[in-house]
Amino acid sequence: MSNFYAYYDYVISRDTRLFTVIMLPSKEGKFPCIITRSPYVDGDGDVAESELCQRYLSNNEKWMKHGYAVISQHCRGRGKSEGDCIPYINERDDSRALYDWVREQDFYNGEMFFMGTSYLSSVHYCAAPYGEDVKGALFNVQDSERYNICYRNGFLKKALHCDWYVGMYKAKSKMKKHYTKGSFETLPLSSFTKTVFGESAEDFDEMLRSPSKDDPFWQTHNGGADARGATDNVKFPILFTTAFYDIYTGGIFDMWNKMSPESRERSALVVSPYSHGDGPNEDGIAFPDGRRVDGFGEDYDLLWFEHIRGKGKSPFEKGKVTYYCIFENRWRTDGFEIGEREMTLPLGDGEVTYTYNPYDPPRFKGGLSCNFGGSVFQDPPNSRHDIISVYTEPFESDTLVKGKMTARLRVSSDCCDTCFYMRVSIEKERGDYGLRDDITSLCYQLGDYTPNTPVDLSFSFDEHAFLIKKGERLRIDIASADAEHYVRHTNQKGLFSEQETAKIARNTLYLQYSTLTLPICED
Repeated sequence: MSNFYAYYDYVISRDTRLFTVIMLPSKEGKFPCIITRSPYVDGDGDVAESELCQRYLSNNEKWMKHGYAVISQHCRGRGKSEGDCIPYINERDDSRALYDWVREQDFYNGEMFFMGTSYLSSVHYCAAPYGEDVKGALFNVQDSERYNICYRNGFLKKALHCDWYVGMYKAKSKMKKHYTKGSFETLPLSSFTKTVFGESAEDFDEMLRSPSKDDPFWQTHNGGADARGATDNVKFPILFTTAFYDIYTGGIFDMWNKMSPESRERSALVVSPYSHGDGPNEDGIAFPDGRRVDGFGEDYDLLWFEHIRGKGKSPFEKGKVTYYCIFENRWRTDGFEIGEREMTLPLGDGEVTYTYNPYDPPRFKGGLSCNFGGSVFQDPPNSRHDIISVYTEPFESDTLVKGKMTARLRVSSDCCDTCFYMRVSIEKERGDYGLRDDITSLCYQLGDYTPNTPVDLSFSFDEHAFLIKKGERLRIDIASADAEHYVRHTNQKGLFSEQETAKIARNTLYLQYSTLTLPICED
């Protein structure tokens, strides 16, 4: 019979009791401690504490078998923990309170390990810098830069932070939320929290007033300054995971690249071909051995911590990126260096003018690397009057793209500001499969714009690695909105959340001066 032992306690953080389950390999002894904190535990709120202890113990047996203690806490205002849940705002204090509590326990051997997926990693980022007793971490699919979570180039990610925030905010209270996904079409959007919650959510309201990464809000606690750079100079090994269609792909690559050489050399980054949940979408592609557990076994997390403790080989080469090259259908490991050369492709000839109506904006399938939804097969090209689709010439040979694609788009508009959106897909027998997207506006990129003046806009797409086979083409869709994932542009100049009206724009593309550039890997 197992000697595993579990009990619960309420850890106090700023006079608030936070429900915590403690799981030990045995009732007596000292153990390395794995710390997890989760807000996704509302279903546990009505379950008896003793039953939760046994359920959690059963789910964590593999750690117990290898001598680890696991401490699992319900975040403030979730499950059995007291207080109100306001995303991110209390996590620094609450995480640090838990770390300090663990340090005082008789079972603690002086080795602390962090583990988390998505928001469960953010609760640790918020607590940086870390103590000397933190020996290792596994941070799955989460960016530490709060701006990236909320915005891309000034466009609010309503299909990521916004819908999620509404569900998180004071989740245990009896608050009636007057919300549908159409609520983000409210004008002015600055009234959103009072309309939806019946009260102002200060942090969200400030975020709506701060669409630029340079806005002072992002240097404050509410704007995520505590988490920024959390892993840049860590003294312990970190295993990062993401996917090429994760909602945070670009931000996690940024975290990796910003690490000090010493920190990166002791860490590893693993990138699968899927999305935030690391599995194929219903309308996506199932890649052979594409999930991390398919390629490296279900216990790669355990092997990572065991390696840190001197008990075996690392499951991944440290200091390197292990990634799944899509359509080549194999895992590679290297420094994910920039491609040896670039290939610049023209986007066509002549001019195309279309009408963009913000009261009837276009939408696209799949959130790719910036929003929920991963990658799926796209609607047919030119599926609406306001979506301009162009194809490249067929590729003359197999071509491996690795790194960040970029684009230049020459445009004009009859409005003083408007949006331009680009999406790149690859032609397959079944249809066109989404690869990357990017979005910007005239004034966000240029500062100011004189109507009817041709200007060049630049686009930069998140890191990717994929094979274009001989005879295949890339498809580029150009529009002025993706209202499925980003708040639509009103074609008015100024702070988007204060706009009270929208107007129709006539936008022009100069395809003969527009290009897509691919970073090419020669091996």
